Amino acid sequence: MASSSINNRKPSEIFKAQAQLYKHMYAHIDSMTLKWSIEMNIPNIIHNHGKPISLSNLVSILQIPSSKIDNVQRLMRYLAHNGFFEIIKNQELENEDEKEEEAYALTIVSELLVKGSELCLAPMVECALDPTFSSSFHKFKKWIYEEDLTLFGVNLGSDFWEFLNENPKYNTMFNDAMASDSKMINLALKDCDFVFEGLESIVDVGGGNGTTAKIICDKFPKLKCVVFDRPKVVENLSQSGNLTYVDGDMFTYVPKADAVLLKWILHDWTSKDCIRILKKCKEAVTSDGKRGKVIVIDMVINEKKEDKQLTEIKLLMNVSISCLNGKERTEKEWKKLFIEAGFQDYKISPCTELLSLIEIFP
Repeated sequence: MASSSINNRKPSEIFKAQAQLYKHMYAHIDSMTLKWSIEMNIPNIIHNHGKPISLSNLVSILQIPSSKIDNVQRLMRYLAHNGFFEIIKNQELENEDEKEEEAYALTIVSELLVKGSELCLAPMVECALDPTFSSSFHKFKKWIYEEDLTLFGVNLGSDFWEFLNENPKYNTMFNDAMASDSKMINLALKDCDFVFEGLESIVDVGGGNGTTAKIICDKFPKLKCVVFDRPKVVENLSQSGNLTYVDGDMFTYVPKADAVLLKWILHDWTSKDCIRILKKCKEAVTSDGKRGKVIVIDMVINEKKEDKQLTEIKLLMNVSISCLNGKERTEKEWKKLFIEAGFQDYKISPCTELLSLIEIFP
């Protein structure tokens, strides 16, 4: 095939590049179809149905106008192609007319979207894709020229945490999202008991409504656990058993304990702010002559050793967290933070597919 006039590229190369360009140009539709499925409560409908549900049954339950049935089918087909549902054909469905229809079953991904289930990440999706927050990513150009403002700051007109304090609806949405993500830690902690053994007290900094802390308290009933977060987060929460709530500012102080937990906290902040936070944590675990530790649950980017798709997700999260001027970090970057904050050593252990558990020692 003849070469084109564009840098002597073959037409086949150009067409492939065009396909890749279009894939990214329309990538936002991936998020919007996911959002649609949750808004329509489709994962719950299929779950409650107890078996694969036919298209005709699904649109009947959803009371879809006949003119839009084809659109429901194309959305479901695309979601199935991306692994959110499985298309089942020629099954024994509810009546003869349905037997030749395609039907939809949940996959392991959409099982995580069933509201009311033990592990449900629907609140995380709803928060991330809420227009108030997601519209911020249209402002990259303006943000990149603003020396101090975060991407959220450019879009919302105020600091993100101030915005949450002043808007109870979004504060609740954000806390519910973080709580849903924290439930995933329950699975991870089954293999991480060694991290908490021998501790008498722990402070969960930025612990929200205490989802992670409750998991830890249940597994270690003798461990005194304190959830430390913004006043607006913990003001209506009451202590129970070995769990208490304390409000405050982690940039000012952190309550004293044998260990301090920072789950998905440091990635929200610049390196300068991370060092400030870590120094306060170091003070908390080295008071009264003790030498405790800080436990960080966060991402560690490792392009050389991990699967390409996993690295892609982490790099995508690295762009996403720029909304707060935060950062996902490599081990080298983490080590630099720890040293500058005055710590002597650290140990990295696997936690979840995305997250690592890092123990830092003063």
